[in-house]
Amino acid sequence: MDITSLQDWFATPLGQYVLAREQAWLDRTVPNLFGYHAVQIGLPGVDLLRESRIVHRVTVDPQLGAGVRAAWHELPFESQSVDLCVLPHTLEFCGDPQEMPHAILREVDRIVRPEGRILILGFNPWSLFGVRRLWSSREAPWSGQFVSLVRMKDWLQLLGFETAGGEMQCFIPPCRTEIWQRRYAFMEGMGERWWRVGGAVYLLDAVKRVQGMRLIAPA
Repeated sequence: MDITSLQDWFATPLGQYVLAREQAWLDRTVPNLFGYHAVQIGLPGVDLLRESRIVHRVTVDPQLGAGVRAAWHELPFESQSVDLCVLPHTLEFCGDPQEMPHAILREVDRIVRPEGRILILGFNPWSLFGVRRLWSSREAPWSGQFVSLVRMKDWLQLLGFETAGGEMQCFIPPCRTEIWQRRYAFMEGMGERWWRVGGAVYLLDAVKRVQGMRLIAPA
């Protein structure tokens, strides 16, 4: 089965398994984040902000089905106008791996207000899912440019974001059928206890910090 779209992959049994755990983390996280405007960049067919208390929510994507059709690195929002921004594997499927992830993060940094939050969902290259990419790099999600958690944190730190929380999820092998997923379900508990860095996906919560300016009056 040749899957070219990440959204199509999320409709498969394995994709549904991953999505359910990502959605559960978001459902626990977003109700505690407040503001006026929230933006989801990518995956227009999935409402990842369904539990958010923020009234004005919109999905941005170049494809049909999004609330706003726009390129991910050219967001049609005013600077420092967004309180919450969610990036569901956006940086891994954005085209040029050398330029586009940085361009998207800079654009997100532009639109997010000081003390605003960004939630990043990413595939972990140092996991069983990362190993799976070695012999299936033409299909989604294995065709994406997986970015390690350490590198992601470095990128965010350079932009002035500070990690506020997060988790690793999905420690089972990338099994295509629900039967094998249930058979390997015991690995979820084992991974959370003894192999936290080996989850297939990382879920990262970061806050935008802006250093205050202090005026010094003349003596």
